[in-house]
Amino acid sequence: QVQLVESGGGLVQAGGSLRLSCAASGRTFSNYDMGWFRQAPGKEREIVARISWTGGSTYYADFVKGRFGISRDNAQNTVYLQMNSLKPEDTAVYYCAARRLHNTVFSSWGQGTQVTVSS
Repeated sequence: QVQLVESGGGLVQAGGSLRLSCAASGRTFSNYDMGWFRQAPGKEREIVARISWTGGSTYYADFVKGRFGISRDNAQNTVYLQMNSLKPEDTAVYYCAARRLHNTVFSSWGQGTQVTVSS
């Protein structure tokens, strides 16, 4: 399993920006597709964005399209989530996850980082 550690969360006003980082260790980072998920209180965890192992393919949930950007640096074993135009409804714990190539399930998870957007 790859080990994941998120950072960069915090408190921001609506309309502001944050950049989340997820540092990976333990396995060859470029053998994994990476994803960002979030879970708000009382709600189920949902996918926010996903990036392929090369970085050449990305996916965004409709509710973040045009506002968030996912990227990765395989040399630094890090994946990023740039979050712009934040809204109060973006408040959640954000998790980084890894999916081994050719697998269908994200099996490695970080501990999460809290993002709070005030109105």
